[in-house]
Amino acid sequence: MAFYTSTSAFLGVLSLPNLNLSGLGGPAKEGNPFDLKTSAKAAVKRSLPSPGRSGGDIELYSGKYYTACMIGGILACGPTHTIVTPLDLVKCRRQVNAKLYKSNIEAWGKVYRAEGMRGIFTGWSPTFIGYSFQGAGKYGFYELFKKTYADVVGEEAAHKYRTGVYLAASASAEFLADILLCPWEAIKVRMQTSIPPFAKTTREGWGRVTAKEGLGGLYAGISPLWARQIPYTMMKFASFENIVEQIYLNLPKPKEQYNKLQQTGVSFIGGYLAGILCAIVSHPADVLVSKINAQKQTGEGSFATVGRIYKQIGFSGLWNGLPVRILMIGTLTGLQWLIYDTFKVAMGFPTTGAAQQKAD
Repeated sequence: MAFYTSTSAFLGVLSLPNLNLSGLGGPAKEGNPFDLKTSAKAAVKRSLPSPGRSGGDIELYSGKYYTACMIGGILACGPTHTIVTPLDLVKCRRQVNAKLYKSNIEAWGKVYRAEGMRGIFTGWSPTFIGYSFQGAGKYGFYELFKKTYADVVGEEAAHKYRTGVYLAASASAEFLADILLCPWEAIKVRMQTSIPPFAKTTREGWGRVTAKEGLGGLYAGISPLWARQIPYTMMKFASFENIVEQIYLNLPKPKEQYNKLQQTGVSFIGGYLAGILCAIVSHPADVLVSKINAQKQTGEGSFATVGRIYKQIGFSGLWNGLPVRILMIGTLTGLQWLIYDTFKVAMGFPTTGAAQQKAD
């Protein structure tokens, strides 16, 4: 109860007249395929300003809409993952060798003294490229699959079993997004877990991997990447949608009566809480991804590599670096939902979440 009271107070601050952005991009009254107060047909078609073209329209759930969502995903994921590269660097190295550093501060100090600021941001380039691609797939395909699956099962069933739709849509989207991410993740991890770094640039890293292992070497970690990212994304989207829904259900007014800045504030809160759950669910697979890319032997299959690594580290080793990852993923996920929904607002689209409405 105290949480919802605090959230209500937070939204009250955002409702100051000088901060009211309710007119930005038009009203956000439609667009949720699970809102039983609006027919599915009416929700699908809504005229919105087209970016860069006066008088144009972007219909919800049209090709242009999904393309715009992909752009929002790029903005949400590429820069945010790049910003936390120093945290990711230490996390990956401590996952591979838990005795390497005693703390994050010690790690950054050692890296800075040896390699300067460039060393602290080792792997930023493949991170930016890979997670930009992944963000496009993750968010764009999620919107596509959520609408598609909702249409397949019908409006009433989609609303009743909406969490199942969220889970199915996010799993499908992440499966495709990881195919785009995997080569860049392989290069990033190898750069971050080797001292000195495996390569100084993304181009050099790509060349070294493909010269020795072919293109298949860039996809050596695809199975554990799916094992990490698919549960992570299922938790990220399903928990976010449900957390946001519960926040609005416990606030004094329905979502539509809050301005756009307040709605994006809810997106940040819901995203941060969802990120904590994401980090816990996906962490063991994250450890394996780091170790596979750092220790995979030539000609060794992925499952054989996983078995060998697990014998070395045991169950407890799968949780190395969890506190750092909770901090990193919580912050990342909160910022990603904030950026993504802010972009949707700027485009005139409704913010994500809050399928269930309060009874009148």
